[in-house]
Amino acid sequence: MDLRNSTILITGGTSGFGFEFATQLLALGSTVLITGRNQAKLDDTKRRLPSVHTFQSDVSDPAAIRQLYQQVTTQFPALNILINNAGEMRKLDLQDPALDLHDITREVEINLSGPIRMVQQFLPHLSTKKTAAILNVTSGIALSPFPLAPVYGGTKAGLRSYTQALRVQLQNTPVKVFELVAPAARTPLADPFSAALEDNMLMDPSKLIAHAIKSLQHDKLEIYPGMSRLMRIMSRLAPGLLLSQMSKGVTETFTQARTKA
Repeated sequence: MDLRNSTILITGGTSGFGFEFATQLLALGSTVLITGRNQAKLDDTKRRLPSVHTFQSDVSDPAAIRQLYQQVTTQFPALNILINNAGEMRKLDLQDPALDLHDITREVEINLSGPIRMVQQFLPHLSTKKTAAILNVTSGIALSPFPLAPVYGGTKAGLRSYTQALRVQLQNTPVKVFELVAPAARTPLADPFSAALEDNMLMDPSKLIAHAIKSLQHDKLEIYPGMSRLMRIMSRLAPGLLLSQMSKGVTETFTQARTKA
């Protein structure tokens, strides 16, 4: 992919991977658009990255996606790359009676339904371009469950499956489909899990995104930075062992939380 001459839309661009993507792609010379739910955070990002273009939008809201499409394609008709990055990861005790039926699926709306709807809305536009791409950000947790974050893991596994199917369906079109299988990194997403993740397990987000961008430039469709490479191997050769490692501390964590409550 020629990223220097591309117009790129990144969902969830005010922090974490999204902000890092925006920073590094702007440095390459790309035209970069970002979305976010919080206008104050978008304004702060604009101050930090004056060349970025911001749009307030919520990927969990179909009406907001339709409005975003109209705004973006009108103002930036050259748009040719979509990066589905926005996501939420929660530590959830599924035995907690306080979890209601609406809230329990919040991550599904953001992490899975959001990217699917974004692709469905923007695909007709992307298909008109000589070269175009969709990058879906999944996770090493898509390769094995992480019981501390059960719904998040389910959404990323679902997004991985959808991405692979999408790639097959679009194989004879100008739209290339990429997947970034991201390992744990030092981002706000990982902050609630600091007790379960040792610091040396967390990848520097700038290095992770640099790896991803280089892979995009070389048309590497599945991208496995850092520990996600090892998780890929273990998920094939020793899935039970990997799940056992990912399950450490779960019982103790939720038992302590219930005791305090």
